[in-house]
Amino acid sequence: MTATTYTVGNFKGGVGKTKIVTMLAFDNAVINKKKTLVIDIDPQANASQILARTVNMERIEKTIVNGINENDLSVCITPIMENLDLIACDTSFRSFSNYVITNYEDEKDQIMVLEKLLAPIKDRYDAIFIDVPPTISAYSDNAMAASDYSIIAFQTQEESLDGIGKYIGYQKFMINKYNIDLEVISIIACMLEPDDDLDKNVLSDAINLYGAAVSQNIVNFQKRLKRYSREGISLKKYKNGNYDQWDYRAHETFIKILAELENRRKVFEE
Repeated sequence: MTATTYTVGNFKGGVGKTKIVTMLAFDNAVINKKKTLVIDIDPQANASQILARTVNMERIEKTIVNGINENDLSVCITPIMENLDLIACDTSFRSFSNYVITNYEDEKDQIMVLEKLLAPIKDRYDAIFIDVPPTISAYSDNAMAASDYSIIAFQTQEESLDGIGKYIGYQKFMINKYNIDLEVISIIACMLEPDDDLDKNVLSDAINLYGAAVSQNIVNFQKRLKRYSREGISLKKYKNGNYDQWDYRAHETFIKILAELENRRKVFEE
């Protein structure tokens, strides 16, 4: 078992990156029973907060900063639930760019910090999801270099659609300059209002531009998903084995996306 690693990104903020990371990771662990790791390298630490709230965890003792300082990510792995672990982040990670510049002279070494730290623990997991800030920076560079695939999140707004093109363009630059092996595996529309004509038009534009790369599974706006950001993720199961219908509706699209990712991964590897 060697993990497939996905970075979820876009250079436009507020497009659902953290939502996609946390929901895919949760469902991969809970529904698919796959060993899953979330790596939060966004100093805003939203993914860390959501997963901590999911299990009523008041404090995370160690973050990725500890792992980097000790040159060992295993020291900062926080178990969240069965099959789901977290390498958390906090605001102290804002100094990461200074760290890589100070400690590594070669540009290739500067972008490979996370990849080298991740290598010894990849065989513990089936999948790893990385949450990154929406910036061209040491964060995005290291996430791309450490990943097998990128998932691009977008909301159906013009700026977010432009962000897809910028992200793909920058990814191509990284591949060509540093010879990293990375593919866009999916472009996912997130928190779409299904009855909004503008949302439909922007989604149509995305499909025209990027074709089959755009996921057929659209994450529509749901109040339950919005609640998860504040209260943590839930998937209530009754004694009869049935899931709470509103919880399951919130998870259903992400379960389908996981299946789609697996199918696309097999195609890429063939």
